[in-house]
Amino acid sequence: MDELTQAEILDPELRASYAECKRLNSLHGKTYYLATLLLPPAKRPHVHALYGFARYADEIVDDLASELSDAQKAEHLRTWGQGVLADIRAGRSHDHIGRALVDTVQRFSIPIEYFEAFLHSMEMDLTVTEYQTFDDLMEYVYGSASVIGLEMLPILGSLSPESAIAAEKLGTAFQLANFIRDVGEDLERGRIYLPITELQAHGVTSEMLEERILTPQIRVALQEQIARVRRLQAEAEPGIALLAPESRACIEAASELYCGIVDEVEKIDYQIFTRRAKTSTWRRITVALPAFLRALAARRK
Repeated sequence: MDELTQAEILDPELRASYAECKRLNSLHGKTYYLATLLLPPAKRPHVHALYGFARYADEIVDDLASELSDAQKAEHLRTWGQGVLADIRAGRSHDHIGRALVDTVQRFSIPIEYFEAFLHSMEMDLTVTEYQTFDDLMEYVYGSASVIGLEMLPILGSLSPESAIAAEKLGTAFQLANFIRDVGEDLERGRIYLPITELQAHGVTSEMLEERILTPQIRVALQEQIARVRRLQAEAEPGIALLAPESRACIEAASELYCGIVDEVEKIDYQIFTRRAKTSTWRRITVALPAFLRALAARRK
């Protein structure tokens, strides 16, 4: 029996919407997709639906044809986003991505405020190019990443309200790890996602980053950012035990692989301007295989 049938998703149009979300997840979110496979089959389509919504919004911001201005992208994002939010409120959608999202939101009573916060952060990407303080950055990170963890909680199964704190922290850690890895790529898009005041505390300016030359000052600044990722990961770890047993292996693997990005940054000696830190296939296997066995054991209990 396939995942959609196990999840009692039988309507042909709805199945097609979920299938498209899964395609986006498998194509663009390889680590996320790998972790999703550790969940019971009936849970997976709903995680794909959340990813499909987030990925499509991100494509509007970053991947639309270059001839579109930021103002045009903002209008497109606003129109599409408001349409999806209206569909959530109405409980039905004819949008190819929105149909699966609305179904997931209804089944698990996911607050619409999380999706509003996400769209707000996507709009920020079209107008904000840098963040002065960590608190400033957190306005963006909350909507772009923290709420993803909160959206997933009802699907994963929460055994305690305290799991929400851990979910938010882990989502934040994932995003901050990506920021560290993607400094060079983000500069190409005209953005800096490392807090300016924290960079300045180590003698790093925006202009130094633009030169794309690793200096001792930049190295120390990156080390501080990496330490925060690991601290958030450690603080979130106890919260995994507050999830339904069959969901824990998925999040354990996601934590190790996503936060492990900073390990890869260290392995390339912080050369973020000339190399892209990547999690090796071998590491994916060594993380995923034990997690898969744990997931199977949890389902049998």
